[in-house]
Amino acid sequence: MIDDGGYGRFGALSRQELERFCYLDDEDRRLISARRRDYNRLGFAVQLVTVRHLGMFLPGPLDVPPELVDYLAEQLGIDDPSCVKRYPDREKTKLEHAWEIQREYGLAPFTDVEPELKAWIADQAWMTGDGPKAIFEGAVTWLRERQALLPFGVTTLQKLVAAGRAAADQRLWNELDGQLTPVTASALLRLLDVPEGGKQRVSELDRLRKGVFRPSSKGMLAALHRLADLHSLGIGTLDVSAVPPRRLAGLATYGLSGKANALRRLPREHRLAVLVATVVALSARAADDVLELFDLLMTTDLLSKAERESKDEKLRRYPRVSRNAGKLATAVKVLLEMAEVNPDLGVGVVWDLIENTVTKKELRSAVAVIDELVPASDAELDGQRLQELAGRLATVRPFLPVLMKTVEFGATPDGAPVLSAMTTLAELLTAKSKLPASYLDARRVDHDLITGGWQRLVYAPGRPEATVDRAAYTFCVLEQFHRHIKHRNIFAASSSRWRDPRAHLLSGQAWEQAREAGMNALGLPAVPAGMLDEHAAALDTAYREVASRLDADTPATIDDDGKLHVAALVAVPDPPSLVDLRRRVEAMLPRIDLPELVLEVMSWHPGFTEAFTHTSGNDARVADLGLSVAAVLCAHAMNVGFGPVTGRGVEALTRDRLLHVDQCYVRSETLTAANAVLVEAQAEIPLAGAWGGGMVASVDGMRFVVPVRTHHARPNPKYFGRKRGITWLNMINDQAAGLAAKVLSGTPRDSLHTVDVVLAQHGGRVPEAIITDTGSYSDIVFGLLHLLGRQYRPQLANLPDQRLWRIDGSADYGPLDRAARGKIDTDRIARHWEDMCRVAVSIHSGEVSAHEVTRMISRDGNPTSLGQAIAHYGRIFKTMHILRLADDEPYRREGKTQSNLTEGRHDLGRRVYHGKKGEMTRTYYEGMEDQLSALGLVLNCVVLWNTFYMDRALDELRTQDYPVLDADVERLSAFVRTHIGIDGHYSFHLPDLAGAHRPLRDPDAPDTE
Repeated sequence: MIDDGGYGRFGALSRQELERFCYLDDEDRRLISARRRDYNRLGFAVQLVTVRHLGMFLPGPLDVPPELVDYLAEQLGIDDPSCVKRYPDREKTKLEHAWEIQREYGLAPFTDVEPELKAWIADQAWMTGDGPKAIFEGAVTWLRERQALLPFGVTTLQKLVAAGRAAADQRLWNELDGQLTPVTASALLRLLDVPEGGKQRVSELDRLRKGVFRPSSKGMLAALHRLADLHSLGIGTLDVSAVPPRRLAGLATYGLSGKANALRRLPREHRLAVLVATVVALSARAADDVLELFDLLMTTDLLSKAERESKDEKLRRYPRVSRNAGKLATAVKVLLEMAEVNPDLGVGVVWDLIENTVTKKELRSAVAVIDELVPASDAELDGQRLQELAGRLATVRPFLPVLMKTVEFGATPDGAPVLSAMTTLAELLTAKSKLPASYLDARRVDHDLITGGWQRLVYAPGRPEATVDRAAYTFCVLEQFHRHIKHRNIFAASSSRWRDPRAHLLSGQAWEQAREAGMNALGLPAVPAGMLDEHAAALDTAYREVASRLDADTPATIDDDGKLHVAALVAVPDPPSLVDLRRRVEAMLPRIDLPELVLEVMSWHPGFTEAFTHTSGNDARVADLGLSVAAVLCAHAMNVGFGPVTGRGVEALTRDRLLHVDQCYVRSETLTAANAVLVEAQAEIPLAGAWGGGMVASVDGMRFVVPVRTHHARPNPKYFGRKRGITWLNMINDQAAGLAAKVLSGTPRDSLHTVDVVLAQHGGRVPEAIITDTGSYSDIVFGLLHLLGRQYRPQLANLPDQRLWRIDGSADYGPLDRAARGKIDTDRIARHWEDMCRVAVSIHSGEVSAHEVTRMISRDGNPTSLGQAIAHYGRIFKTMHILRLADDEPYRREGKTQSNLTEGRHDLGRRVYHGKKGEMTRTYYEGMEDQLSALGLVLNCVVLWNTFYMDRALDELRTQDYPVLDADVERLSAFVRTHIGIDGHYSFHLPDLAGAHRPLRDPDAPDTE
């Protein structure tokens, strides 16, 4: 009822809004009937409705829309609504009525709740750091919920909010600045100084903010020195736990993006607080960079290269192995044949027969060669890989001691022995020793860690007594150290990406407080027995129904090995009516350039522009902000940079303005908030409703080559050739709206990140079903998503190889009995139910990421006991999913349709993101994330604009009696683009449409463009 920014006044009221918000109930009529004259009855009703919906009495009680007076008069049976003009004649009457309404409805005066409101504003400002508009709106809501009157003047609330925010800011600065010693404060302030002379005139803060390193020993050392420099500032001794994370992150965002000159202009205490938060954030980011670089170095430059070298060596050895193995095979074949034909045949005779084909000398030579090339203890030549790895000691030796000294690691009991061995190894590599350079003192070696193929290399023959091979032992420990880091059995507490997820799971008192609300939100019972019985019954029913139909003419069959096969879907041809409808609708869409399209969408929804708030949290707005934001978004989305979108003579489009807006307004949280506006707007268009209800979504990845030097990209020859790249994993609903996304280095298994993308959604309806490709599938993901209240429906390309699982081991499922060879352990699920719920609630509340949890409970394909319980839970739904895939063709087609929708969006994305050969040239992870979020936002602008005008085109065709079939409408695409100009120099000018929309084109007119 309150206009945007319309504090204390009504906006335009439709008949529907009047009926919904201004209806007088029996109690209202009883109070109103106590007035004798019509104008008093009507005036009383106006004041009653006003205070109910505006939260205050107006100084001029008749400052309301005429339609409101008319509607109230209609309800009260007053023929002449204009009589209400006499109501203000007696000043005391309106006051008496206001007092009576206040008393009868229990409305509290503002002065009674003002102290409590001040405390709420102070807490809100301290905990969230929200801008004045958000806190102001929250204060209005707070008053309304408590049946308290709003103050007459908007400035009263504004002053309270401003005072609360100022006090919270001062408290924040004091909390951070107050702990600093003079030495630490001076060191922080020097970060903003630009040294005189030198080749690059940049501040120390600028140097520390730079975090791109080569995956090499020198790159690792540079990353470690950066982390050590941050540690040397002494911030690690400060206790920032009392500061709300959002406030700390807000200050850090300002410090990480602001220029040194701008930061120097801040008041001293504010400047120091920003620097403290920035160094805290930079320290975590620097630790992330070190471990990300270490993982990249180990994975791509050491382990992968050693694997390739060992394979190459296998190929080089193959001819010799083949020749000599052939001789041995011939000799053994003779032995076997003679033993079968005549077991009593003498040894001498057998040897004579063998030597007719292969001489003893040749056999001895062949055996020696095979022993050399294929050691008995390592028949698969894994020893060659380990030997290649050990030969790369020079790569890791320079940085290993520095790594262990600079990064503070912790470990679980499983990882503790390896961490201890790494610490000792770092000391051994730097300590002076009388031993030869190639060996280490065996007394300081953890021999329990030396297993498998490493034993032959670590305990190499010919080494001095009581020593081990230095290179082999180093990589024996380092390989295990790397594996434990990946699974977070070894972790860095100061890192944000490589931290210990167990420490962030809800536990103790925090879990007790969150348990009931969290489990209720997810629909999880405290005791799982009843729920598991229901699942068992549903699974049993699904088996029997599918088995009963297998003999009929169904696409599902069982082969001789008991495997379930499903015939491929037959493509449904496009009917002529759909082909013509597509042609007509697309031809009717107005021609428009992409920048103008974005501006038009922004003009439809003011909340889109308002989502872009200043990084400082203040209500700072530059003139024509929307124009600048549109230019920045288009520059990022089209990957063309700021050059083509700058405009001469337009202040909002100058390069300096665009850089400022990009730095201060366009970031992850503002992009997310703006996207929520578009998702909700898309759902309101009838055509989008015809495509779906927003309850189905799909997650898939789009690949980008990254030709620049950065450790945030990984190699994959299939997608990136000889270069490296990233994956943009994004989620789209059945209304063609992009909901959320995440940037991944390289092409990791999607299943580790799918749940995180699903939970990253902000705005719009929450999908119930999640569709992915096979690469995103795992039993644990099935379990986690269903614990989180989502249905999981991966497209299983290798369906016959999927094991079906049962709960009732004695049930006879006929033809499916052999396929249902897995047994779901419900007792295991029940034993771990408490921890399963704790994990689910922790993920749902954002305490820990699903990616971290998945790595924690699954180690190289071997789940922990908790991971096994979650996997068993997931197998219930996996099996029901497979059975439905086999038996329900519309179910399969829905999954295929949604996957095609994702491909359509990616295809449009590649067209829009056309600059610089479609490659990602950002070096920092945050830059990649922001640019691809801008791409997603622009794609949603295109989808919203297309959907809106396609819906208008369909209405126009219906008015012309064109046969628009619902089945055809459902198959229209929001990703059409031939009418959108994307290439060239871009103009950001929105024509004056006089409150209307662009005219549709004539679909039968010749296309002259």
